[in-house]
Amino acid sequence: MKERGVTLLELLVTMTIVVILASVAMPLSRVSTKRAQEIELRQHLRVLRNAIDTFKLEWNRDGEVLLGPVCVKNKLTCKEVTSPYGYPKSLDVLLEVKLTGEEATVRGTTIRRYLRVMPLDPLTGKADWLLRCYKDSPKPTSWCGEDVYDVMTRSDADALDGTKYQDW
Repeated sequence: MKERGVTLLELLVTMTIVVILASVAMPLSRVSTKRAQEIELRQHLRVLRNAIDTFKLEWNRDGEVLLGPVCVKNKLTCKEVTSPYGYPKSLDVLLEVKLTGEEATVRGTTIRRYLRVMPLDPLTGKADWLLRCYKDSPKPTSWCGEDVYDVMTRSDADALDGTKYQDW
């Protein structure tokens, strides 16, 4: 009578092949996870920067001279939510600006939003972006606190292409 089963040698060969395949797959999965985080970071930076740019167009001012169409219609609000350069004073302003002037009474709209929610930084898992003012250098050491000209991740890690995430 012939017995069925696997020999110890066949089992060892099979296990060796599985270990080799797993050792090849692990680095690939790490790279693909990091790549997905990088794609998400680029998307979130694009969304935030687009919101800042749209805000700047609508609420633009140069010192006391009101230039943006929404700024002209909401003079009091404009000076509360914008810096002298027309950029938002904080990221929270992009979530909700309460209109007080002509636009609020004519259109019946009392709130203007540039973001629905604050995007999370996929590298840190928090919405704690590094901020840069209009008058700051391209690589600021700290935020001046006057306005939000640009945003960056807090992660000081390197990307897959060798650049720093903070340089994006």
